[in-house]
Amino acid sequence: MKLGLEVLFQSQLHLLKGERAGLIVNPASLNSRFEHAVDLFRSNQAIELTTLFGPQHGIRGETQDNMIEWRSFKDSRTTLPVYSLYGETRRPGPEMLRDVDVLVFDVPDVGTRVYTFVYTMALAMEAAREAGKRFVVLDRPNPIGGIEMEGALLEPAFRSFVGMFPVPMRHGMTIGELALMFNREFGIGCALDVVMLEGWSRADYYDRTGLPWIMPSPNMPSLDTAIVYPGSVMFEGTNVSEGRGTTRPFEIIGAPWIEPYQLANELKSTPSAGVFFRPIFFEPTFHKFKGELCGGLQLHVTDRDAFRPVATAVTIIAAIRRLWPSSFEWKQPPYEYVYDKLPFDVINGGSMLREQIEHDVAVSEIEVSWAAGVLAFDETRKKYLLYE
Repeated sequence: MKLGLEVLFQSQLHLLKGERAGLIVNPASLNSRFEHAVDLFRSNQAIELTTLFGPQHGIRGETQDNMIEWRSFKDSRTTLPVYSLYGETRRPGPEMLRDVDVLVFDVPDVGTRVYTFVYTMALAMEAAREAGKRFVVLDRPNPIGGIEMEGALLEPAFRSFVGMFPVPMRHGMTIGELALMFNREFGIGCALDVVMLEGWSRADYYDRTGLPWIMPSPNMPSLDTAIVYPGSVMFEGTNVSEGRGTTRPFEIIGAPWIEPYQLANELKSTPSAGVFFRPIFFEPTFHKFKGELCGGLQLHVTDRDAFRPVATAVTIIAAIRRLWPSSFEWKQPPYEYVYDKLPFDVINGGSMLREQIEHDVAVSEIEVSWAAGVLAFDETRKKYLLYE
């Protein structure tokens, strides 16, 4: 399998030849030989690399958590200017694009709507259109496959930096396919080229590609993390730890007031396919409940095809709320630059899911409520799918 980054230098270099290029990258912008996009661009005489841009967590991947801002600087290794797209500004301004003819995006996605990198891409596409610059996306595989979709569509009133368009929580698209959909379906309208993957099948999870897993962000250490993330990200909107500060973020959840074996027994009454809930104790080294003993669960996915990460997370949250109603809380704002809405609602793209949980609606009924939206989205996305 070949990444868009590899295909670019193999057969699509005409897209950048003789142009001044700006490159949006992070530490995971590597090819299959562990060569970074910045080094490949700098060593190729056909391209003049003039500017670097970094998304959330920094171009070096050094910043841990939400709402952490970092400033622009000159890279000591390349002497190129580096601009932050997660801080005082989240889109390239005209002065940042002064020495750029074409803006190139090569940052991995994880297949979940709640991940800022694709919205950095969308905002950069808008900036490119306004500045009359071309935009090129070097495609990368969806690590959790390109078939399954799950969750409610985002409502326009809940548009944010973790959800700009009516997309379900698990969308089943590559970043290149998303770029095409954002550009045409949602009206960005920039001059866009997508350098396609070679050899990727929609059914392939990342471990079938033969590519090395490089952490796209500090709390996405493995493919196992990405598989549970479409659901476990919801815990960011609660006072339950999502496992930050452990070696298994998003696979581990819990709180000091949770008794893990009681929670595991409660979940047996509403079984979730393809996953085993292992009762555990843990002590986060940072973030929620730093240094406190927590009880909770580790999610062990036993059958990827059967596992429904979003429904599973809803099942766990509903069970925690039933068992510890006086302790469980929805986290208060802000969340990802949103100051007037509950973080749980921002994450889920609307208040409906929270209200359903509060009214003890069965998880099976909640899943039914997503169905029409997912079906409509599937019809839309078919126009932009690049791979069989």
